[in-house]
Amino acid sequence: MKNILVPIGTSTENHETLQYAVDFAKNFDATIYVMEIFNVISAGAGSLANATDKIEKNSREQLLDVIHKVDKKGTEIKIATYQGDIIEGLKKIDKQYLGIDLIIMAPRSNDVNEGNYLGNTSGKIIKQTDIPTLIVPKGYVFKPVTSILTAFKSGILKRKRILNPLITIKKKFNCTVNLLLVKTPGYTDDDLKVDTALLDISSKMTLTENATTYLGVLEHFLTKQPDMLCVFRRKRGFFKKLWEKNTIAKAEFFAPVPVLVLSVKKD
Repeated sequence: MKNILVPIGTSTENHETLQYAVDFAKNFDATIYVMEIFNVISAGAGSLANATDKIEKNSREQLLDVIHKVDKKGTEIKIATYQGDIIEGLKKIDKQYLGIDLIIMAPRSNDVNEGNYLGNTSGKIIKQTDIPTLIVPKGYVFKPVTSILTAFKSGILKRKRILNPLITIKKKFNCTVNLLLVKTPGYTDDDLKVDTALLDISSKMTLTENATTYLGVLEHFLTKQPDMLCVFRRKRGFFKKLWEKNTIAKAEFFAPVPVLVLSVKKD
């Protein structure tokens, strides 16, 4: 894990997410890229270049201000800016820096009065990219991972390499990985087959039956007490609501610990 990307939004607490990323990256000798996406809308073509330069300068100044608030601890932090759509920006930066291994970002808010767990931007990142993402609660202070609960409704893996981030974290922190296979309505016998790559990295597997994978997580979260949750990103998987809209409500999903979202398993 060499390249970690941290999208920086407008929140006044965004330096806390960057600090977590720095503390996390230090364990892997990784480089951090902080990114801010900006759009320029101008009625006159003649003023477009000036507007772009001004906004890009302000964006860089804001990023530098955030960087100055964190203790770098010897970790290299680079700035990456992009004008336009955030997903296109992620793809370009991913290509430019020869691969982003992990995105670390905050959810929309921890406030119970705030209805959404993921907002429009963070939701788009989860929905429209295949880059592994670690969603870290705002204000969450880094600590070595000791236990990861990996929840899924199908044990079939499309590509074994999608487990690489999970395997890397397990090896680095020597943590326990427990599997939670949730039988949901309409499951098939194939769904109950668990890939050996998952079994090889786990200490225990629990089989439960719930209306949704998230309800299965809620049922077992307190007893397992993991300090990281791992789920899979797929069209009809854990974050299926995101395939209908970019935002996701806390009523549909919320976690008080970092959530590692791995790439597509199967459609």
